[in-house]
Order: sequence, then C-alpha cells, then structure tokens
Amino acid sequence: MIVVPAIDLRGGKVVRLRQGRAEEETIYSDSPGDAARRWVAEGALRLHVVDLDAAIDGKPQPEVVAALIAAAGIPVEVGGGIRSVEDAQRYMNAGADRVIFGTVAIARPEVVQEAVRRFPGAVAVAIDAKDGRVAVKGWTEATDVTALELALRVAAWGVPRIQYTDISRDGTLVGPNVHATAEVARVSGLRVTAAGGVSRLEDVVALAAVEKDGVDEAISGKALYDGRFTLREAQEAACSPRG
Repeated sequence: MIVVPAIDLRGGKVVRLRQGRAEEETIYSDSPGDAARRWVAEGALRLHVVDLDAAIDGKPQPEVVAALIAAAGIPVEVGGGIRSVEDAQRYMNAGADRVIFGTVAIARPEVVQEAVRRFPGAVAVAIDAKDGRVAVKGWTEATDVTALELALRVAAWGVPRIQYTDISRDGTLVGPNVHATAEVARVSGLRVTAAGGVSRLEDVVALAAVEKDGVDEAISGKALYDGRFTLREAQEAACSPRG
C-alpha cells in the first residue's frame, strides 16, 4: 500500500476542509506548486488533487491544476467537479494520470461509462458515504444508494478503482473506517483508495492490513499538514510487516 498526500485547492491556495464544509477551512499554502514539490521531495509516489472551487462553486481552476501537475513530475490524480468527459479530457491533456468522478456516477452514469471507454485504466469513482449511504454534490445531498450498490455498479461499467471516504470522519483525525473500506473492496472486487480520518501511523498500519482485500492506497491530508507524522514515516508504516 502507498500513502498519497492530498492537495485540496480553493481560490488557488492549498486548504483543508472539515467534513467538506467550506466555512471550516484551513489554509496551508499559497503555492500549490510548492506543496507538490514538497511532497515529491519527501518521497511521494502519487498526489491526490481536488479542485474544491469546481466541486463547490462550479468554477474550475484548470490553470492552477495544470501548473501543479507540471511541478510535480509524478503521477497526479485529479477530482472535484468533473461532470463531463470534456472536463476529464482537459485534465488528461494537462498530464493527469487519473481522473476521479463523483456525483455524475449517480446523476449521469453515461458520462463515466464513456470516460472508461476513452481513458481505459485512468478512471476512478469517488464514493463518499455517511452511515453507508452515498452523499453527492459536495457531500451536501444524501441519496438512497448504498456505497456497496454504487461500487458494484461502477465495477460493471469497467471502472477499475474507487476512492472510498467515510465523510463523517474526513478532516476529523478520528481514524478511518477500516471495516467499511475493506468490505467495499471485498464485495466489489475493485482496487480501493481509502480516504478520510487518518490521524496516526496506527491508522496507516490498520489500512495496510486490509491490502489483501484490495485497499492499496491511502490518502492523507490534515495529519500530514499538521505534522502528526511525516510522509516517510507513513510509507514505512504502510510497508511494515504484519501478521
């Protein structure tokens, strides 16, 4: 399993939101490019970038994202407000390694299906769940679809990976929902990127223990930015021997 630093962008700055709420924002850097170079210097193998302006306000920052990708020089995945194949194409043209769809997987599944055909192996779907139910539109709207149901749907479309977030834990540093993350991976047969709530190296170890179920990536944001552990320490924890 690898640990993937998160870079969330709002107004051209690197921020973190608590449980997706724009009013609970912490600014960590005025330079997304510098943030990317920092994580690369610390050993990042991949970066997870979310355009919050696109996701929340429908006002994407393509130039900011493109500059970050160019600065990174390693695989970068991009999500947040990707609502069309054209949106995805723009990021792929800018050098993104992977594009992540969210709300449209429920609202307009044909968009994701076409993206899978156009960008084979480079499409993921973010499944953001609270109490097992999928939330959409920047986590502001609950649906009747369960996380497991959506995982099985996108697997049938040929999506190779999901990003699973228990949104009640995101930005809270209370620890990830390891059980639910592993269950989604087992039931769907997909590769899973775990997100939300990582606060300690023990959380990384717990997620790495379910790598056998398909959880092969873990995103970390606030804990890394707050210095609770270094990226190198997290990578070592992810690779530590487990019983």
